[in-house]
Amino acid sequence: MDNRVLDNRVLDNRVYVLVSGRVQGVFFRASAKKRADELRLTGWVRNLDDGRVEAIIEGEKEKVNKMVEWCRKGPDYADVADVQVISEKYIGEFNDFSVLR
Repeated sequence: MDNRVLDNRVLDNRVYVLVSGRVQGVFFRASAKKRADELRLTGWVRNLDDGRVEAIIEGEKEKVNKMVEWCRKGPDYADVADVQVISEKYIGEFNDFSVLR
């Protein structure tokens, strides 16, 4: 499915996000799900064995950008050192936003 454009804004967007720093054990995943649900985004978030957190986020471009900005801060007890964002082709494969184990 190609991106849909309406009023010069891309409606469907997808990014892969890799967050490093003190991002595990600080409710990052649960807080990310809450924020994604508020923004009506789909995808998933999970911890990696090396201490980082990764996520796939799909939705309206403006809302995805808001979620990426949230990832740059994270929840209160997080100390985000770096956020890598890779744009991917929108697939629309998710029905909701999930926390993966």
